[in-house]
Amino acid sequence: MKYTEINEKSIQELQELLKEKETSLFELNLKLRTMQQTNTSELKATRKDIARIKTAMNAKRRAE
Repeated sequence: MKYTEINEKSIQELQELLKEKETSLFELNLKLRTMQQTNTSELKATRKDIARIKTAMNAKRRAE
């Protein structure tokens, strides 16, 4: 997900998306620990998405 896509969303939508991504990250970590996950690049992508979402949320809060 690109920052421009994230930046267009409202704070409420970003909070929901953040919760979804954090749940996804937890599940990916769990699968990795139980040797069910083979594609570790998904973890990195999810962490970066979470960082982008948090960055957009902070920018929107400061703009208000």
